[in-house]
Amino acid sequence: MPFTIVRQDITRMKVDAIVNAANTDLQMGGGVCGAIFKAAGELELQAACDKLAPIKTGEAVITPGFALPAKYIIHAAGPVYSRNNAEKNEQLLRSAYISSLQLAITNKCKSIAFPLISSGIYGYPKEEALQVAISAIQDILADYDLDVYLAVFDKAAFVVSEELLGEVASYIDEHYVEEHRVGRRELLDVERSAFEEADLVSYSAPVPQLAKPSASAPSAGFDELVENLDEPFSTMLLRLIDAKGKKDVEVYKRANIDRKLFSKIRTGKGYMPSKRTAIALAVALELTLDETDDLLERAGYALSHSQKFDVIVEYFIINGKYDIFEINEVLFKYDQPLLGG
Repeated sequence: MPFTIVRQDITRMKVDAIVNAANTDLQMGGGVCGAIFKAAGELELQAACDKLAPIKTGEAVITPGFALPAKYIIHAAGPVYSRNNAEKNEQLLRSAYISSLQLAITNKCKSIAFPLISSGIYGYPKEEALQVAISAIQDILADYDLDVYLAVFDKAAFVVSEELLGEVASYIDEHYVEEHRVGRRELLDVERSAFEEADLVSYSAPVPQLAKPSASAPSAGFDELVENLDEPFSTMLLRLIDAKGKKDVEVYKRANIDRKLFSKIRTGKGYMPSKRTAIALAVALELTLDETDDLLERAGYALSHSQKFDVIVEYFIINGKYDIFEINEVLFKYDQPLLGG
């Protein structure tokens, strides 16, 4: 998947490069920086950093990963936050992400993991730091195929807009119906009559099961059904892309899926995507709720108010909010799977 948020120790991630939230002197520090130095090997990593130091705020340099699973460590110096210089802070923080991503691309990395730079002891407000990170990553992913991860070790460090979360929470409260399946014996006739007369229960008789056709039953009806199947998922998807006046690359990038997966959907006869991928494509095409339901049906899925994941997605669609990264922020906050490939 091109961009996803994970709750994981960045030092254990098997990616081509991890990013260290470094200081400009490239000295071992605390927090994420200290954890990376310890996991990589303090002496070896410090010796490599000393050859590259110092760097400027907003810049990044690269060293080997040493004892880490990652091949490289990219050291990015984020700004120390100051309310009196917020615009400059944002420019420097964005530069730290862009510089890191460009180094990864130059060194032929296919995957990279970031911490939330400057959001620890450097004091950058976490919600603002997150938005800068996502914006910078989006800009690079518009032109390059790269798997990017934002590693959040402590969920408390991940902050989403309180206003947005409040709106989503209200929508969930109004529409989310928890599904309970409680076994119940069939009421005796005398019991049913007594309860219904007392208006305590509205009893519905069990729906009778349809008889299974015998082996000798005629098959003409089945043949007719097969000949009149609904439009396949991939056919409908390609038709919608043309109807919306969009290009393939625009759609799969906005859907947060990679080119290979999209190619499989486009060319694979009978290929069925996962539900998360199907919804991501609906979001990328900015489909209405009815259009989304129709597209999902072609892949054998449906949105349900018994699933919190579905209710959250529905909230964004009916409110015309089609930023998949924003949707994934909220899904992550609610411990739900993320949209994309």
